[in-house]
Amino acid sequence: MNAAELERHAATFRRDGFVHVPGVLTPDELARYGAAVDAAVAARKAGDTRALDEKSPYEQSFLQCQYVWEDFPDIRPLTFHPAIGALTAALLGAKRVRLWHDQALYKEAGGRETEAHQDQPYWPIAETDTATVWIPFDGADDRTGCMGYVPGSHRGEAEFIDIFGTPGDGKRLEAKFADTPPVFIPCAPGDVIFHHGYTVHMAKANRSDRTRRVYTAIYFADGSHRGGQRAHPSVDRDGIAKGAAIDGGATPITWPLPDGRLPEPEPWPEAGLEWRERAERLGIIPKRA
Repeated sequence: MNAAELERHAATFRRDGFVHVPGVLTPDELARYGAAVDAAVAARKAGDTRALDEKSPYEQSFLQCQYVWEDFPDIRPLTFHPAIGALTAALLGAKRVRLWHDQALYKEAGGRETEAHQDQPYWPIAETDTATVWIPFDGADDRTGCMGYVPGSHRGEAEFIDIFGTPGDGKRLEAKFADTPPVFIPCAPGDVIFHHGYTVHMAKANRSDRTRRVYTAIYFADGSHRGGQRAHPSVDRDGIAKGAAIDGGATPITWPLPDGRLPEPEPWPEAGLEWRERAERLGIIPKRA
């Protein structure tokens, strides 16, 4: 992608808080990385035999597996994909970009909507130079659960919406932006959507008979700092203090790759993460070896 194309996408991102970029991944890449993420989700969720209606409303929105690049090496070339890295850097106006974390978000057949929310309040990052990349391996449409974004919502304040434990909380954001309806974006396979950490977004329910297979990753500008004490493994693992630069092993440089080499994950600490046992049991984070 040339400089003019990168600037055109960056201008759209600055204006709207999101940008849809067609044809970023090739069919071969989609097949290879889709199979790798499928394997990760199957392995992580193997112990969870609950039916959809036995899960919490949040869990009915999607199967969630984070930090999959760390225990599934075949996913690493996607997490650190050079085209995605170059696009993210251009959108953020950053010389270097780091990974916050990646994750699979597989919305099961019959899965409920993903409620309106903004990402940044969940992350203890002081600066706002953040972007999430959304990659639907099979594309996405109104029936399978495509994404919707509220244009310009990234220019206001971010509000914490508890989509984890308070079903319906997203309606507060919908009411707040009632005069600016969300733009829902159908995607073809190979397309990628980027959105800003402050952009209000949501996803439709999956009314199809197949799983909506999506991989996402969150990136931020190198030089950002921890902005609070909210617990999060991307900073807690490395003991990053409030106000300190976020530059630990859990958040490696993704673009440009140092020496052009994919990073190796660092071990998780054995103690100090109170939430770890439950997150491991549910397959959200890697299990201890």
